[in-house]
Amino acid sequence: MEDSLLKVKEVTKYFGGLQALDKVDLCIERGLITGLIGPNGAGKTTLFNIIAGFYPPSGGNVFLDGECLNGLPVHKRVERGIARTFQITRMFKQMNVLENVMVGAHSWTTRNRAMAFLAGMLNLSSIRHQEAEILEYAVEMLRLAGIEKLAHEMAGTLPHGQQRLLEMARAMTTKPKLLLLDEPAAGLNPHEVDVLRKALRSIVTNTETTILLVEHDMRMVMETCDWVYVFDFGRKIAEDIPEGITKNKKVVEAYLGKEYSHASA
Repeated sequence: MEDSLLKVKEVTKYFGGLQALDKVDLCIERGLITGLIGPNGAGKTTLFNIIAGFYPPSGGNVFLDGECLNGLPVHKRVERGIARTFQITRMFKQMNVLENVMVGAHSWTTRNRAMAFLAGMLNLSSIRHQEAEILEYAVEMLRLAGIEKLAHEMAGTLPHGQQRLLEMARAMTTKPKLLLLDEPAAGLNPHEVDVLRKALRSIVTNTETTILLVEHDMRMVMETCDWVYVFDFGRKIAEDIPEGITKNKKVVEAYLGKEYSHASA
């Protein structure tokens, strides 16, 4: 891939004597939605945590826009342009939807906290302008996620599907180059999955964000992703466009199952 945003080179991870990843190579192309699939325990979430900075690799390197990220803590990776969501939604339930999304803007607003506090106390115009900019951007992220009408609803009252969209919108307020989504369709009904798919495509089309997602919902993956990687036992066993993945015998045997192969034929 000529326009790779993220490159993972021979990344290995051990937890004690257990090898979770074995010399994994990935190239995530800019401006696409890439899926990462495989059975439970295949190493997908471990790789996410290494890219995001929650785990150090035991070997190998991760590059974002040509910069090696090894050794950078999570907050520095956020500043470089990496955001992620989790399998379990995390939000401020006593705040409304808009307030939740605005929280994420701290990574690109004033980084000198002492100066920001002083400016706020003095009611400086620069701070007022910054607050207006944050509000405008947060509203735009809610629009892209399809939940702008819920801006003043309390986050804790939203159904699960809308909470997923809220978490994604909040992650987007960090203005990420790369958005990591960990099982975004988990627990969603078919209608909610369709809404999610439209939101993902809207984000990629209208922003400069590239998406890498881990997902078990194969309909979601096959109808949403531009490129798919398949893991099994900590190794990459295939990569292709979605249609090619469904016809790959090794993938069918390891993960999709013969029924899926027959259904796709």
